[in-house]
Amino acid sequence: MKYSIGVDFGTLSGRAVLVRVDTGEIVAQSVFDYINGVIDEKLPIEGKPIHLEPEWALQDPWDYVLVFQKTIPAVLKQAQVSADDVIGIGIDFTACTMLPVAQDGTALCMLPEYRHNPHAWVKLWKHHAAQPEADYINETAEKMGESWLPRYGGKISSEWFMAKTLQILNEAPEIYAATDTFIEAADWVIWQLTGQKTRNTCTAGYKAIWSKREGYPDKSFFAALHPQFENLITEKMSGPILPIGNKAGGLTAQAAAWTNLNPGTAVAIANVDAHVSAPAAKVTEPGRMLLIMGTSTCNILIGTQEHNVPGMCGYVEDGVLPGYIGYEAGQSCVGDHFAWFVETCTPLEYYNEASAKGISIHQLMTEKAELLKIGESGLLVLDWWNGNRSVLVDTNLSGLMIGATLSTKPEEIYRALIEATAYGQRMITETFENNGVPINELVACGGLPEKNPMLMQIYADVIGKTIWVSATNQTPALGSAMFGAVAAGKAAGGYETIFDASEKMAHLRETPYLPNPENQATYELLYQEYAKLHDYFGRGENNVMKKLKQIRAKAKGI
Repeated sequence: MKYSIGVDFGTLSGRAVLVRVDTGEIVAQSVFDYINGVIDEKLPIEGKPIHLEPEWALQDPWDYVLVFQKTIPAVLKQAQVSADDVIGIGIDFTACTMLPVAQDGTALCMLPEYRHNPHAWVKLWKHHAAQPEADYINETAEKMGESWLPRYGGKISSEWFMAKTLQILNEAPEIYAATDTFIEAADWVIWQLTGQKTRNTCTAGYKAIWSKREGYPDKSFFAALHPQFENLITEKMSGPILPIGNKAGGLTAQAAAWTNLNPGTAVAIANVDAHVSAPAAKVTEPGRMLLIMGTSTCNILIGTQEHNVPGMCGYVEDGVLPGYIGYEAGQSCVGDHFAWFVETCTPLEYYNEASAKGISIHQLMTEKAELLKIGESGLLVLDWWNGNRSVLVDTNLSGLMIGATLSTKPEEIYRALIEATAYGQRMITETFENNGVPINELVACGGLPEKNPMLMQIYADVIGKTIWVSATNQTPALGSAMFGAVAAGKAAGGYETIFDASEKMAHLRETPYLPNPENQATYELLYQEYAKLHDYFGRGENNVMKKLKQIRAKAKGI
């Protein structure tokens, strides 16, 4: 019996799964919580504290190495599986998560001379402090008539690679000068495993303005952004860009010692947590949209034709599956939305009640929210607590709740927050459909579909489409293991293509969520009001959210 390993690097932790190659069964899994987590207040260093400004989100790359060292030996031990029977390993990562490194692959923040500079650390996907750079990139691209801009819905995000890199140049030119290579964290960890610097087509295409046919934008565009930016690609972004599903290399002796695997074990090209989930959730043909639902939501779908969809995160040829155009969109705040509310706005008595019942606070809030009729709370919420990723692509937007009274209850707000994310998802779905990309049904994966049936039924009722759910709650990790099996190849006991792997290793639950016509009718009324607020506050008619952020920054002396 042969196995492959998938390692899923999330926002707060990394997880490894050991998977049977013939069936896709996850036989063991292990999680390592990052020691330094999300660094958004001050650097985790000794001496005088170095505080971070708002919208910053960093990480420590050593946490990623610890994931390999802790989780892979653990799953081998749990399952009593020999390294001789593990044919491949694949990884996926949140993106865009990037870092500056030295020529030998050492992250600059690991070097004593740069450890005190925040720009030397990993910039996590939700690092939004590069919004001025993103705005400038978008303005410049529009003025210059850059052909790639429509491919990304007319805007790139502050979360993306070039905005973060330009921020480093603008604010820390010494770090920019010291950097040999700017690289996605996904590709950096593959470098650590194989000793080979490679880049993957997925992050290059979706996060770094690269295309299979045109490559990167011309250096004249980068020069227009900043004189020192002109030779960014040739000087600081070297390394082959390889298609997903390919083999990046084999484990080095050092990486084999970290993981208790055999040297030379096949390692797949890096991938993104959302995109790698598609074949693991049976999204292998046009007409199905994948919802990867966790702290945020990412949408993935494939098609055979290119369509410019306003506010999408982009489309990339072969970006998700070979032979298809892969589209991406998403929401910046979903699970984070609900966590914020229970952590900051829920009375102690609710926590006491949950404790007495032996359930989590989220379970209690869901039980109470399920008793409410649709529209009973009189509340309507805009789901922008962490900005808007699609379709407005604006991190300077913020949340809004309307309709509250002195009798409003916590569970009413909790349900309204869930409904808001469903409205936001419908806005994304309809935007794709209105621009030539058909969506017949949805497939959901991630922590939320696993934990909250009420949420999933609300989504089905609001969006008006059937929603299937992945049979595993570890879809990204399973997808990575599938690509690991493809990297190993059929001769080693793996698969020739990712489509072959999906046929055998991916599974959905038998029963989907179906829209309830009665519920749909009421939600239609609420959605129409949501859409009005969405455009009023999100498309420039009322910029109060941005003005409030400016006033806040001034008050804080930022």
